[in-house]
Parts: sequence; structure tokens; C-alpha cells
Amino acid sequence: MTTLSRTAQGPAVVRRGPARYLASAVLCLALLAVALLASVMFGSKPTSLSDVLRVVTGGGDEYLRTVVESRYPRTALGVLAGLCLGIAGTLMQGITRNPLAEPGLLGINAGASASIVAATAFLGASGQRETIWWALVGALATGVLVHVVGTAGGGGSPVRLVLAGAVLSAILAAFIQAVALSRPKVFDTYRYWVVGSLGGRGFDALWAVLPFAAAGLLLALLLAPGLNAMAMGDDKAASLGISPARVKGAGLLAATLLSAAATAAVGPIAFVGLAVPHLVRALVGADFRMQILFTALAGPTLLLLADVVGRVLLRPEELMVGVVTAFVGAPALLFAVRRMRGAS
Repeated sequence: MTTLSRTAQGPAVVRRGPARYLASAVLCLALLAVALLASVMFGSKPTSLSDVLRVVTGGGDEYLRTVVESRYPRTALGVLAGLCLGIAGTLMQGITRNPLAEPGLLGINAGASASIVAATAFLGASGQRETIWWALVGALATGVLVHVVGTAGGGGSPVRLVLAGAVLSAILAAFIQAVALSRPKVFDTYRYWVVGSLGGRGFDALWAVLPFAAAGLLLALLLAPGLNAMAMGDDKAASLGISPARVKGAGLLAATLLSAAATAAVGPIAFVGLAVPHLVRALVGADFRMQILFTALAGPTLLLLADVVGRVLLRPEELMVGVVTAFVGAPALLFAVRRMRGAS
């Protein structure tokens, strides 16, 4: 059953019935299963489904096990990063009521990049483990600073937050360019990291950021009812006992934690946080509870499939997943926007 409700933004939005949710869940789970299997099967050395099944069940020769098992960490990181970026984008679009909002508006990518550049240039940081922690510190610090600047003086409107993020991102980008271009070693480190890739990272990257991702996900789930109330307008939400200021502040914190975790683990990957919320909204409607749950399935699916495309397109070379997501996500976003226009 499909019902219509009217939000403060104007046009009626479609709310899906239980049958539609069930069908959507089956579809998303099936696509995620395909993406997980493809991520383990495909790489610079092609392996068949029977090869993967032999390794999973404890068989196969040592070389085959090494090849297949080497793909486990990047698959797990793809799931984590896709989930984090997708849900962060959903939160950003809900809080700012801007369909073009995405995690980069908080300056997370710029903050993580600037932190890595500064640590490499001035503190001699090197290696994957140090890079992850410095990226995490920079991303979180920038997210908090954007929130402080955007809410200074009792403000906190979506426009002020976006402007604060844009200003800080511009300042940090200038700093990155000045340092990276003047120091070849820093430029080499930054060039590899800034594109965004699931390869070349182990499970230690996952364990390092998992607590922050888990905290952000839990907070996002708790905020879903408040975001539903805010979709009807701040005044209506306040009349229902919801504090818009608290929901916005907690939502920004959750988006910061999720974005920082993903960016620190795999580098800045664009478009996932923008495209996935539109896809999910077109599929399940305006209920943020359903959006967050289905984004946790759709985000990893999109990112893993983009990574598989990058691995097989230029085999035996590899195209970074951050490059592929734009090509994969753009048509999907256009399709979702058309569907939303037709439903409005």
C-alpha cells in the first residue's frame, strides 16, 4: 500500500507500504550479495565461482587461497565505507533539506587531506597505520570546527553550515597545494591517498575506524524519528516535542563520525554520499528510518561494484574506485532524480 503525506517543503512525498519495503529489501540484499561475491571473485587474476567456493570451504592450493583471501580486506572496507558515506549523505540531505548535500560539505575530505599532508611534511609520518590515524584526527577536527563556526552566535542554519564548510575547505585546499607542491615526498603520499582506493589496505584499517563508524551508525538510527518530524518543518517538530537544534547538532556529529571513518580508511571517495540517498529515497520513500536501513545495503553495493569495475576494466592494471564512482553514480543519480520528479 502506498500513501501520500505532505511535508513543509511543499509537494507530497510517497510513503511505501510493507509489501514494497519487503520487495525492496529482497532486491537490495540480492544486489549486495552479488557485489560481495564479485568483489571476491574478480581482480588482476580472474578466479571462478568454484575457485572461491573451494577456498571458502577450506580447499584450493596455497596460491589460490592467497589470491582470494587477499580480496577479503578490500571487500570488508568497501562495505564499511559505502555504508558510512551513504548514511552520512542521507543525514546531510535531511538536516540541510538540500538534495545536493553530501559529506564533503562538512569539509571532512579537506580536513583529512590537510592532516595527512601536515603530518607527512612536518612530523615525518609514514606508513598506512599513521596515515589512517592522522586522517581520522583531521577529519573529526574539521567537522567539529565547521559546526562551531556554522553555529556561532546562536545560528546554525543549513546555509551557514554549508558556507562554513566551503570556506574551511578552500583554506585547507590552499594549504594542501602549497605544501604538497613544494615537497615531492609529501606530494607522492598525498597523490596516492587523495584518489580514494580500497586496495593496498588490510584489516587493521577496518579495526582502526570501526568504533567511530559504529558510533555514527547508532546515532543515525536514533535520530531517524526526529528527522521524520523535522521534514514537516521545525515548528511542527517542536510542537511534537522534538528539538530541531539538538537533532541537527547530533545529526552533524553522526555524519562527521561516519564520513571521518570512511575517509580515513579508504581516502576521499566522491559521489557515493550524494547518489545513494537519492536512489534509496526513490525506492523506499521519505521515511528516514527506512532510508538509513536501506542505505546500509545500497551504499556498499554501489561502492563494491565500482571497485570491481575498476579492477577488471584495465586488467592487469587497476583504476582507483574514487574515479569509477563518478561514472557509475552519475547515471544512477539521474535515474533517481527522474523517478522523484515523476512521483512528486
